[in-house]
Amino acid sequence: MRYYIADCHFYHADLLNQMDHRGFSTVEEMNEYMISKWNERVRKRDEVVILGDFSMGDADQTNGILERLQGKLYLITGNHDNRFLRNKSFHRERFQWIAPYAEMHDEGRKVVLCHYPIMCYNGQYSRNKKGEPRSYMLYGHVHHTHDEKLVEQFAELTRNTEIVDREGNPQTLSCNMINCFCMYSDYTPLTLDEWLELHRKYENRKG
Repeated sequence: MRYYIADCHFYHADLLNQMDHRGFSTVEEMNEYMISKWNERVRKRDEVVILGDFSMGDADQTNGILERLQGKLYLITGNHDNRFLRNKSFHRERFQWIAPYAEMHDEGRKVVLCHYPIMCYNGQYSRNKKGEPRSYMLYGHVHHTHDEKLVEQFAELTRNTEIVDREGNPQTLSCNMINCFCMYSDYTPLTLDEWLELHRKYENRKG
């Protein structure tokens, strides 16, 4: 099974009462809660793609977190991850790979992976014979802020835009961008289908 999650920010005390307002009493309490939610879901052979900003701890602190998390891990680097990555004592071998950008396939669908939202991503308009999307853009970075609202507005505007295809028939554009922000899933890594379902429920609540 493959899971995705973004912006865990282990050891980031400022997020308890600022921006995210995570509500934990201490950073240690937050860390323990996130570890427990992770390991309730992820098994040893499962894969987890981390979409950046994994930890604000130093190399030793982050090594300690990684030793306790289950699964085969992949890291898409975020703007805060150099804090531990640049230290020679960090155990980079804990990750299958570390990259700023990647594309993978998940049950016949392309997933474009980046810490930052990409408005025009590879395969954006590709659909299968049933008209279903064949490519999804998974990102983090923006948490639940005004920037995420702007991304949502762009995606909605794109999906409501009509063009004419090669045969002269009108069709709407496709835009499938999913923010895998950890607080949306109660700090639990989710599959692509679970993220899509969570996103659909959110869109329905807005409507």
